[in-house]
Amino acid sequence: MPTRSLLFAALIATAPLATAQDALKGTSLVDKKPGASIAETVELQGIITAIDKNKRELTIKGGGGNELTFAAGPQIKNFRQIKIGDLVTMNYLAALGIELKKGGGRLRERIESEQVVATPPGEKPAAGKGRTVRVIADVTALDAAAGTITLRGPQRSVDLVILDKAILTDIRVGDQIAATYEEAMLVSITPPAPPAPAEQ
Repeated sequence: MPTRSLLFAALIATAPLATAQDALKGTSLVDKKPGASIAETVELQGIITAIDKNKRELTIKGGGGNELTFAAGPQIKNFRQIKIGDLVTMNYLAALGIELKKGGGRLRERIESEQVVATPPGEKPAAGKGRTVRVIADVTALDAAAGTITLRGPQRSVDLVILDKAILTDIRVGDQIAATYEEAMLVSITPPAPPAPAEQ
């Protein structure tokens, strides 16, 4: 289904930080039964090379030498504890689960919720943010041979191109798709590792 299209759109949000590291670590998981689901995880790391505490801006340099400057939002507590040389680690997860509802007839809906987590005072800065979106949409057009499907949700219609056409085999116009999309990001800042003892 629209799994990969939606997930890759979500992962684009991590692209700027990806330039600040050497080699990102990532995993993918795809499961097509009983419905369809896909999950993507990405881990990015870099070293803080400059701090503007008035603007709450950090400059991060990755192993490849690329640098990125970004503003730390209010969810990152204990900002003044951050020091040049600290290690920034970002973990990002995006997952989409899809269930086919044969015959349709349910009310189209969209429910969205967010969760924010921050470290308590006195601990090293870290913050997490999660978002969950649940949608029920009608299948209004389908071309299994071309791998295209049109879904009409409560707010708009979207046309999607599906790379794995086999997913469309059991879907018919008039059916409904129930999708749950989840994404979460955790940013943590830790002191640099102590230098290895010199050999004698």
